[in-house]
Amino acid sequence: MSKMRMNELLLESYDYDLPKELIALNPIMPQENARLLVYDRKDHSITHTTFRDFAKFLPKETLLVFNDTKVIPARIYGKKLQKEALGGGKIEALFHKEIMENLYLMQLKGRLKIGNIVEFVGVFAKILKDCGMGFKEVSFFRDEKCLLPLSRQEFFDFLEQFGHIPLPPYIKREDNQEDRVNYNSVFAKNVGAIAAPTASLHFNQEAFKALQRDFESAFVTLHVGAGTFIGVSTENILEHKMHQETFVIPKESVEKIKKVSHITAIGTTATRVVEYFARTKQTQGECDLFLHPQNKPIITNALLTNFHLPKTTLLMLVASFVGLEETKRIYKQAIEEKYRFYSYGDGMLVL
Repeated sequence: MSKMRMNELLLESYDYDLPKELIALNPIMPQENARLLVYDRKDHSITHTTFRDFAKFLPKETLLVFNDTKVIPARIYGKKLQKEALGGGKIEALFHKEIMENLYLMQLKGRLKIGNIVEFVGVFAKILKDCGMGFKEVSFFRDEKCLLPLSRQEFFDFLEQFGHIPLPPYIKREDNQEDRVNYNSVFAKNVGAIAAPTASLHFNQEAFKALQRDFESAFVTLHVGAGTFIGVSTENILEHKMHQETFVIPKESVEKIKKVSHITAIGTTATRVVEYFARTKQTQGECDLFLHPQNKPIITNALLTNFHLPKTTLLMLVASFVGLEETKRIYKQAIEEKYRFYSYGDGMLVL
Protein backbone atom coordinates (compact mmCIF):
# COMPACT_ATOMS: atom_id res chain seq x y z
CA MET A 1 0.00 0.00 0.00
CA SER A 2 1.35 3.44 -0.92
CA LYS A 3 2.26 5.97 1.75
CA MET A 4 -0.68 8.17 0.72
CA ARG A 5 -3.16 5.33 1.12
CA MET A 6 -1.60 4.43 4.47
CA ASN A 7 -2.04 8.01 5.67
CA GLU A 8 -5.75 7.77 4.82
CA LEU A 9 -6.09 5.09 7.50
CA LEU A 10 -4.17 6.89 10.26
CA LEU A 11 -6.27 8.67 12.86
CA GLU A 12 -3.67 11.42 13.27
CA SER A 13 -4.21 12.38 9.62
CA TYR A 14 -7.65 13.74 10.55
CA ASP A 15 -6.51 16.10 13.29
CA TYR A 16 -6.39 19.88 13.02
CA ASP A 17 -6.25 22.91 15.30
CA LEU A 18 -9.26 25.21 15.46
CA PRO A 19 -9.27 28.59 17.22
CA LYS A 20 -12.00 28.54 19.87
CA GLU A 21 -13.54 31.74 18.54
CA LEU A 22 -14.50 29.89 15.33
CA ILE A 23 -16.82 27.50 17.19
CA ALA A 24 -20.37 28.74 16.55
CA LEU A 25 -22.40 28.94 19.77
CA ASN A 26 -25.53 30.28 18.07
CA PRO A 27 -26.85 30.15 14.50
CA ILE A 28 -26.60 33.02 12.05
CA MET A 29 -29.95 34.71 11.47
CA PRO A 30 -31.31 34.92 8.85
CA GLN A 31 -30.03 31.51 7.79
CA GLU A 32 -29.25 32.52 4.23
CA ASN A 33 -26.52 34.83 5.56
CA ALA A 34 -24.46 31.83 6.64
CA ARG A 35 -21.32 31.44 4.57
CA LEU A 36 -20.94 28.65 2.04
CA LEU A 37 -17.68 27.21 0.77
CA VAL A 38 -18.17 25.48 -2.60
CA TYR A 39 -15.62 22.88 -3.65
CA ASP A 40 -15.70 21.59 -7.24
CA ARG A 41 -14.02 18.20 -7.64
CA LYS A 42 -13.60 18.66 -11.39
CA ASP A 43 -11.03 21.43 -11.09
CA HIS A 44 -10.39 21.46 -7.30
CA SER A 45 -11.58 25.08 -7.14
CA ILE A 46 -12.89 26.73 -3.99
CA THR A 47 -15.55 29.44 -4.13
CA HIS A 48 -16.61 31.55 -1.13
CA THR A 49 -20.25 32.64 -1.10
CA THR A 50 -23.35 32.46 1.11
CA PHE A 51 -26.40 30.23 1.28
CA ARG A 52 -28.33 32.79 -0.76
CA ASP A 53 -26.53 31.32 -3.78
CA PHE A 54 -26.75 27.65 -2.80
CA ALA A 55 -29.23 26.64 -5.53
CA LYS A 56 -27.17 28.32 -8.27
CA PHE A 57 -24.45 25.68 -7.94
CA LEU A 58 -26.73 22.65 -8.27
CA PRO A 59 -27.33 20.81 -11.54
CA LYS A 60 -31.01 21.01 -12.53
CA GLU A 61 -31.34 17.22 -12.73
CA THR A 62 -30.20 16.57 -9.16
CA LEU A 63 -32.35 14.88 -6.51
CA LEU A 64 -32.07 16.61 -3.14
CA VAL A 65 -32.23 14.08 -0.29
CA PHE A 66 -33.22 15.49 3.12
CA ASN A 67 -33.22 13.85 6.54
CA ASP A 68 -36.54 14.71 8.22
CA THR A 69 -35.68 13.47 11.71
CA LYS A 70 -36.67 15.72 14.61
CA VAL A 71 -34.48 16.46 17.61
CA ILE A 72 -36.35 15.95 20.86
CA PRO A 73 -35.67 17.54 24.27
CA ALA A 74 -33.85 14.34 25.20
CA ARG A 75 -31.99 15.38 28.39
CA ILE A 76 -33.88 15.08 31.68
CA TYR A 77 -32.89 15.52 35.33
CA GLY A 78 -34.15 13.54 38.30
CA LYS A 79 -33.25 11.90 41.60
CA LYS A 80 -32.73 8.32 42.69
CA LEU A 81 -35.32 7.16 45.22
CA GLN A 82 -33.15 4.53 46.92
CA LYS A 83 -30.12 6.43 48.17
CA GLU A 84 -27.15 4.26 49.09
CA ALA A 85 -24.14 5.02 51.26
CA LEU A 86 -21.92 5.60 48.23
CA GLY A 87 -24.66 6.90 45.99
CA GLY A 88 -25.75 10.33 44.94
CA GLY A 89 -29.33 11.46 44.60
CA LYS A 90 -29.11 13.56 41.44
CA ILE A 91 -29.39 11.81 38.09
CA GLU A 92 -28.95 13.13 34.55
CA ALA A 93 -30.41 11.03 31.75
CA LEU A 94 -30.12 11.31 27.98
CA PHE A 95 -32.53 9.44 25.70
CA HIS A 96 -30.77 7.55 22.91
CA LYS A 97 -33.27 5.31 21.20
CA GLU A 98 -36.53 3.43 21.55
CA ILE A 99 -35.93 -0.32 21.71
CA MET A 100 -39.56 -1.43 21.93
CA GLU A 101 -42.77 -0.36 23.67
CA ASN A 102 -41.75 1.21 27.00
CA LEU A 103 -38.13 0.14 26.73
CA TYR A 104 -35.57 2.83 26.01
CA LEU A 105 -31.81 3.03 25.81
CA MET A 106 -30.68 5.89 28.04
CA GLN A 107 -27.29 7.28 28.98
CA LEU A 108 -27.30 8.06 32.69
CA LYS A 109 -24.92 9.98 34.92
CA GLY A 110 -25.06 8.94 38.56
CA ARG A 111 -24.57 5.80 40.62
CA LEU A 112 -27.23 3.37 39.47
CA LYS A 113 -27.69 -0.36 39.30
CA ILE A 114 -30.35 -2.74 38.00
CA GLY A 115 -33.61 -2.33 39.91
CA ASN A 116 -33.04 1.27 40.98
CA ILE A 117 -35.94 3.69 40.59
CA VAL A 118 -35.39 7.27 39.44
CA GLU A 119 -38.01 10.00 39.68
CA PHE A 120 -38.17 12.57 36.87
CA VAL A 121 -40.77 15.29 37.67
CA GLY A 122 -43.53 12.88 38.68
CA VAL A 123 -42.55 10.13 36.23
CA PHE A 124 -40.65 7.07 37.46
CA ALA A 125 -37.99 5.10 35.61
CA LYS A 126 -36.78 1.60 36.47
CA ILE A 127 -33.30 0.41 35.49
CA LEU A 128 -33.66 -2.97 33.79
CA LYS A 129 -30.28 -3.66 32.20
CA ASP A 130 -26.75 -2.26 32.36
CA CYS A 131 -25.30 -2.01 28.84
CA GLY A 132 -21.94 -0.54 29.89
CA MET A 133 -20.37 2.88 29.20
CA GLY A 134 -23.18 4.56 31.17
CA PHE A 135 -25.92 3.16 28.90
CA LYS A 136 -28.88 1.40 30.47
CA GLU A 137 -32.20 -0.02 29.35
CA VAL A 138 -35.00 1.77 31.15
CA SER A 139 -38.79 1.60 31.41
CA PHE A 140 -41.00 4.51 32.50
CA PHE A 141 -44.05 4.46 34.77
CA ARG A 142 -46.62 6.82 36.23
CA ASP A 143 -46.28 5.48 39.78
CA GLU A 144 -43.42 4.72 42.16
CA LYS A 145 -44.25 1.00 42.32
CA CYS A 146 -43.90 0.70 38.54
CA LEU A 147 -47.39 -0.66 37.98
CA LEU A 148 -48.66 1.83 35.39
CA PRO A 149 -46.38 2.02 32.34
CA LEU A 150 -46.19 5.14 30.19
CA SER A 151 -47.40 4.76 26.64
CA ARG A 152 -45.07 5.81 23.84
CA GLN A 153 -47.04 9.02 23.34
CA GLU A 154 -46.96 9.80 27.06
CA PHE A 155 -43.19 9.27 27.17
CA PHE A 156 -42.45 11.63 24.29
CA ASP A 157 -45.00 14.15 25.61
CA PHE A 158 -43.15 14.05 28.92
CA LEU A 159 -39.81 14.74 27.20
CA GLU A 160 -41.40 17.58 25.24
CA GLN A 161 -42.66 19.20 28.44
CA PHE A 162 -39.74 18.65 30.81
CA GLY A 163 -36.73 17.74 28.68
CA HIS A 164 -33.83 19.87 27.52
CA ILE A 165 -32.40 20.09 24.00
CA PRO A 166 -29.10 18.14 24.11
CA LEU A 167 -26.78 20.68 22.55
CA PRO A 168 -23.41 19.30 21.42
CA PRO A 169 -20.73 19.24 24.14
CA TYR A 170 -18.65 21.92 22.41
CA ILE A 171 -21.46 24.48 22.77
CA LYS A 172 -20.57 25.70 26.25
CA ARG A 173 -23.91 27.12 27.36
CA GLU A 174 -27.28 25.95 28.64
CA ASP A 175 -29.99 25.21 26.11
CA ASN A 176 -32.79 27.76 25.75
CA GLN A 177 -36.27 27.94 24.24
CA GLU A 178 -34.88 29.21 20.91
CA ASP A 179 -32.82 26.02 20.55
CA ARG A 180 -36.02 23.98 20.24
CA VAL A 181 -36.58 25.78 16.94
CA ASN A 182 -33.04 26.59 15.84
CA TYR A 183 -31.68 23.07 16.43
CA ASN A 184 -34.31 21.54 14.13
CA SER A 185 -34.82 21.92 10.40
CA VAL A 186 -37.98 23.56 9.09
CA PHE A 187 -39.02 20.16 7.69
CA ALA A 188 -38.24 18.11 10.82
CA LYS A 189 -41.09 15.66 11.33
CA ASN A 190 -40.20 12.24 12.77
CA VAL A 191 -39.20 12.43 16.43
CA GLY A 192 -36.24 10.44 17.68
CA ALA A 193 -32.95 12.29 17.14
CA ILE A 194 -30.74 13.67 19.89
CA ALA A 195 -28.57 15.62 17.47
CA ALA A 196 -29.55 17.67 14.44
CA PRO A 197 -28.70 16.91 10.81
CA THR A 198 -26.99 20.27 10.83
CA ALA A 199 -26.64 20.93 7.10
CA SER A 200 -30.44 21.28 7.04
CA LEU A 201 -30.41 24.10 9.58
CA HIS A 202 -29.31 26.57 6.90
CA PHE A 203 -32.73 26.68 5.20
CA ASN A 204 -35.67 28.77 6.31
CA GLN A 205 -39.18 27.92 5.17
CA GLU A 206 -39.01 30.20 2.13
CA ALA A 207 -35.67 28.81 0.91
CA PHE A 208 -36.83 25.24 1.47
CA LYS A 209 -40.00 25.77 -0.55
CA ALA A 210 -37.94 27.32 -3.35
CA LEU A 211 -35.69 24.26 -3.44
CA GLN A 212 -38.70 21.96 -3.61
CA ARG A 213 -40.12 24.03 -6.44
CA ASP A 214 -36.93 24.06 -8.50
CA PHE A 215 -35.56 20.57 -7.80
CA GLU A 216 -36.82 17.05 -7.26
CA SER A 217 -36.63 16.13 -3.56
CA ALA A 218 -36.85 13.03 -1.40
CA PHE A 219 -36.96 12.44 2.34
CA VAL A 220 -35.30 9.80 4.48
CA THR A 221 -35.27 9.47 8.26
CA LEU A 222 -32.14 8.73 10.26
CA HIS A 223 -32.38 9.38 13.99
CA VAL A 224 -29.02 10.94 14.78
CA GLY A 225 -27.49 9.64 18.00
CA ALA A 226 -24.75 10.87 20.33
CA GLY A 227 -22.34 8.53 18.56
CA THR A 228 -22.08 11.13 15.81
CA PHE A 229 -19.99 13.31 18.19
CA ILE A 230 -17.78 10.50 19.47
CA GLY A 231 -14.27 10.75 18.13
CA VAL A 232 -12.42 7.79 16.66
CA SER A 233 -9.90 6.43 19.15
CA THR A 234 -8.22 3.61 17.22
CA GLU A 235 -4.89 4.42 15.56
CA ASN A 236 -6.08 2.64 12.39
CA ILE A 237 -9.52 4.03 11.51
CA LEU A 238 -10.59 0.69 10.03
CA GLU A 239 -10.57 -0.73 13.58
CA HIS A 240 -13.19 1.81 14.67
CA LYS A 241 -16.56 0.31 15.62
CA MET A 242 -19.18 2.47 13.94
CA HIS A 243 -22.26 3.47 15.93
CA GLN A 244 -25.72 2.35 14.75
CA GLU A 245 -28.59 4.72 14.03
CA THR A 246 -32.19 3.81 13.19
CA PHE A 247 -33.29 4.73 9.66
CA VAL A 248 -36.32 4.49 7.36
CA ILE A 249 -36.61 5.25 3.64
CA PRO A 250 -40.23 5.70 2.48
CA LYS A 251 -41.27 3.82 -0.65
CA GLU A 252 -41.68 7.04 -2.65
CA SER A 253 -38.10 8.06 -1.83
CA VAL A 254 -36.78 4.61 -2.72
CA GLU A 255 -38.28 4.91 -6.20
CA LYS A 256 -36.79 8.37 -6.72
CA ILE A 257 -33.34 7.26 -5.56
CA LYS A 258 -33.43 4.28 -7.93
CA LYS A 259 -34.38 6.33 -10.99
CA VAL A 260 -32.39 9.52 -10.65
CA SER A 261 -29.02 10.15 -12.33
CA HIS A 262 -27.65 12.70 -9.83
CA ILE A 263 -28.05 12.88 -6.04
CA THR A 264 -27.22 15.78 -3.72
CA ALA A 265 -27.29 14.67 -0.10
CA ILE A 266 -28.26 17.39 2.36
CA GLY A 267 -25.96 16.34 5.18
CA THR A 268 -23.80 13.43 6.22
CA THR A 269 -26.77 11.57 7.69
CA ALA A 270 -28.71 11.65 4.41
CA THR A 271 -25.52 10.49 2.68
CA ARG A 272 -25.13 7.52 4.98
CA VAL A 273 -28.75 6.43 4.46
CA VAL A 274 -28.52 6.69 0.66
CA GLU A 275 -25.19 4.87 0.57
CA TYR A 276 -26.33 2.17 3.00
CA PHE A 277 -29.33 1.53 0.76
CA ALA A 278 -27.08 1.39 -2.30
CA ARG A 279 -25.02 -1.35 -0.65
CA THR A 280 -27.69 -3.39 1.15
CA LYS A 281 -31.04 -2.52 -0.55
CA GLN A 282 -32.48 -2.24 2.97
CA THR A 283 -35.10 0.48 3.46
CA GLN A 284 -35.21 0.40 7.25
CA GLY A 285 -33.17 -0.86 10.16
CA GLU A 286 -29.90 0.14 11.79
CA CYS A 287 -27.34 2.03 9.72
CA ASP A 288 -23.69 1.59 10.68
CA LEU A 289 -22.03 2.61 7.42
CA PHE A 290 -18.56 4.12 7.78
CA LEU A 291 -17.51 6.17 4.76
CA HIS A 292 -13.85 7.16 4.44
CA PRO A 293 -11.31 7.60 1.61
CA GLN A 294 -11.06 3.85 1.10
CA ASN A 295 -14.83 3.35 1.24
CA LYS A 296 -16.16 6.03 -1.07
CA PRO A 297 -19.76 6.95 -1.98
CA ILE A 298 -21.10 4.97 -4.91
CA ILE A 299 -24.32 6.81 -5.84
CA THR A 300 -24.15 10.19 -4.05
CA ASN A 301 -22.80 12.86 -6.40
CA ALA A 302 -22.79 15.99 -4.24
CA LEU A 303 -22.78 16.75 -0.53
CA LEU A 304 -23.88 19.71 1.57
CA THR A 305 -22.38 19.60 5.05
CA ASN A 306 -21.01 21.67 7.92
CA PHE A 307 -17.42 21.82 9.17
CA HIS A 308 -16.78 18.93 11.53
CA LEU A 309 -14.78 18.06 14.61
CA PRO A 310 -11.28 16.61 14.13
CA LYS A 311 -10.78 12.85 14.38
CA THR A 312 -14.47 12.07 13.76
CA THR A 313 -16.21 9.82 11.27
CA LEU A 314 -17.97 12.94 9.92
CA LEU A 315 -14.66 14.44 8.81
CA MET A 316 -13.65 11.08 7.34
CA LEU A 317 -16.94 11.03 5.39
CA VAL A 318 -16.02 14.38 3.84
CA ALA A 319 -12.64 12.89 2.92
CA SER A 320 -14.44 10.00 1.23
CA PHE A 321 -15.76 12.55 -1.30
CA VAL A 322 -12.68 14.73 -1.86
CA GLY A 323 -9.72 12.79 -0.51
CA LEU A 324 -7.59 13.36 2.57
CA GLU A 325 -5.22 15.99 1.20
CA GLU A 326 -7.98 18.10 -0.33
CA THR A 327 -9.96 17.87 2.91
CA LYS A 328 -6.96 19.27 4.76
CA ARG A 329 -6.59 22.07 2.19
CA ILE A 330 -10.27 22.98 2.36
CA TYR A 331 -10.30 23.09 6.15
CA LYS A 332 -7.07 25.09 6.27
CA GLN A 333 -8.59 27.68 3.96
CA ALA A 334 -11.88 27.71 5.89
CA ILE A 335 -9.97 28.47 9.09
CA GLU A 336 -7.94 31.19 7.38
CA GLU A 337 -11.17 32.73 6.05
CA LYS A 338 -12.69 32.51 9.55
CA TYR A 339 -15.65 30.31 8.70
CA ARG A 340 -17.79 29.37 11.70
CA PHE A 341 -17.45 25.69 12.58
CA TYR A 342 -19.63 22.82 13.84
CA SER A 343 -23.40 22.47 14.33
CA TYR A 344 -24.46 26.12 14.31
CA GLY A 345 -21.70 27.12 11.90
CA ASP A 346 -21.28 27.73 8.18
CA GLY A 347 -21.45 25.09 5.45
CA MET A 348 -19.64 23.60 2.50
CA LEU A 349 -20.96 22.15 -0.74
CA VAL A 350 -18.95 19.43 -2.47
CA LEU A 351 -19.78 19.13 -6.19
